[in-house]
Amino acid sequence: MARTTVEASVAASGSEPDRGGRRLPRTLHPVAWWVWALALATAVSRTDNPLLLLLVLAVLGFVVTARRTEAPWAHGFQYYLYLALTVVAIRVVFRAVFATGITPHDHFLFNLPHIPTPDWYAGIQLGGPVSLEALLSAATDGLRLACMLCCIGAANTLANPKRALRVLPGALYELGVAVTVAISVAPQLVQSVQRVRRARKLRAGRTQGLRALRGIVVPVLEDALERSLRLAAAMDSRGYGRAGTATRRSRRITGALILLGMCGLCAGAYGLLDATAPVFLGLPAMSCGAALCLAGLRLGGRRVTRTAYRPDPWRFAEWAVAGSGVLSAVLLFSDLGYDPAQLNPTFYPLTWPGLPLVPTAAILLAGAAGFLSPPPSPHHTARGAEAQ
Repeated sequence: MARTTVEASVAASGSEPDRGGRRLPRTLHPVAWWVWALALATAVSRTDNPLLLLLVLAVLGFVVTARRTEAPWAHGFQYYLYLALTVVAIRVVFRAVFATGITPHDHFLFNLPHIPTPDWYAGIQLGGPVSLEALLSAATDGLRLACMLCCIGAANTLANPKRALRVLPGALYELGVAVTVAISVAPQLVQSVQRVRRARKLRAGRTQGLRALRGIVVPVLEDALERSLRLAAAMDSRGYGRAGTATRRSRRITGALILLGMCGLCAGAYGLLDATAPVFLGLPAMSCGAALCLAGLRLGGRRVTRTAYRPDPWRFAEWAVAGSGVLSAVLLFSDLGYDPAQLNPTFYPLTWPGLPLVPTAAILLAGAAGFLSPPPSPHHTARGAEAQ
């Protein structure tokens, strides 16, 4: 009887028995991954040091490799890396084309054809000499944006979007469903293309070239249409989109509260960023806006009735993962134990950037999420992959 009770509790938690003191495999709470990724993206916004940015990419790659599952959305991180490389390349090309000239101390690389510009276009020229310092500065700016994109990609890879939908407020449930469906489209299309290509190989069909494109696109579009019809039928059978007991008056009040709250947040952000703005546009306006938004979300959530089967627990691992990301951002914004100028090195004159100890330790601390988080459950992973 005792053994049956233990097995039932283990099956309900999605974990396996602990053998030899090893960490029990289970799926981490999706909010913990999002907090970790957004905090790391906030830390990235603080620095232009290319060594620290490359270290962030290494940390993201390690954590994703160590803790991703076999679900379709868990294989999309490589596409975020491709997008990141594209961002860096575009930034470098734009800097080379829209040159600002070079100084005698710069390292000349090549010369582009110069296009004369009118007087009102002063300060920017098309073409001309391009220096090494300018390209390195542009690559560093693009690398920072690329790291932010990879942080969001890591959250989408590690966190199950369908499980993240459970923790959204009721007023944002419909918006969350739309975002979840949109996030799931790209991985499902990639999976459909791979499945069709495997089928064509088994049938000795062409898998390369323009002729094979027609034989791949049509089955993929048909599969996407079937998925959308099944999704619509499932949502309709579960009562999605029904207003419930909410009246038209309550819906209008909810919309007005959220709209006024967003205006208050915008005014508060403007007041905090502009030192010449009136005092009431700063923290008071932001506090009032946040209160109105919370009131609107609470009022709008009453019309959405949801039940949670096996709610996701929030345990020590969730606190550890989210805390490692938040602590990393706090250390980079605190300016304690290092020179803040080391976070934003200059390339004029061209020098090798330093690697400050405290920011490096802060980024490596965020990488500890690969050890602090439990390994994904193989049984849960297999069920999730088969469901897709």
